Amino acid sequence: MYETILLDVDDDVATLTLNRPERLNAWTSKMSAELHSAIKSCNENPDVGAMVVTGAGRGFCSGADIRDNFQARIKGTEETAEGGGDWIGLIRSSKPIIAAVNGAAVGVGVTMILPMDVIIASSAARFALAFVRMGVVPELGSSHFLVQRMGFGAANEMCLTGKLYSATEAHDRRLVDRVVEPDELLTVARELASEMAANPTPQQRWLKQLLSKNGSETDIATVQRREGEVLAKCYVSPEHKEAVNAFLEKRAPQFKR
Repeated sequence: MYETILLDVDDDVATLTLNRPERLNAWTSKMSAELHSAIKSCNENPDVGAMVVTGAGRGFCSGADIRDNFQARIKGTEETAEGGGDWIGLIRSSKPIIAAVNGAAVGVGVTMILPMDVIIASSAARFALAFVRMGVVPELGSSHFLVQRMGFGAANEMCLTGKLYSATEAHDRRLVDRVVEPDELLTVARELASEMAANPTPQQRWLKQLLSKNGSETDIATVQRREGEVLAKCYVSPEHKEAVNAFLEKRAPQFKR
């Protein structure tokens, strides 16, 4: 179905694997389009409650493909793949998405995962934002999300040096949320995704939108207004009714997606 990614659904978790291992999963416009398509498909699939994004082979994503992207753009021969769009809007409005970084993540390999809900890294992973070394600047809202994750000073250092960080260094600087051994990476990511998938999908997606909007909001009245509007929808939702009934009946809730 896809040429540059793999999609596998096991129980209630979908695993999306960047699948250009011979190029360390270097990003192309086709890969972008296929990721958009696969995530939208998972959001519409009632059998999927959460997603994990990882890479095939020894790399996660080595950045934009220099030949198929940068050189092609300079020569005016870059191919445009259909099916892309607003990556940030898609990720922040979707079902839960966990990044499982198995190896090198460079450039867009980092910026694409910044808006995801949790970033888990293998101890073999490496991270770099080397845009400045290529004479460009980062994209995908990363100048916002990087500061939110790492803080102002650490974000400046990473971007302005373009240097490579180990998984431990990335964790110490709060770029990633967890570091695990390579053979535990997908197990840990899928277990966390499954835990998230057990919760009601509408409320999860509303929560993500609240966190996106309110995370950098300075007007507390606006924060509370947004929360109140969403809470009003929750109170009349079938998921809330099911959760209350399940509690009173001393049973596990059965949520529909």
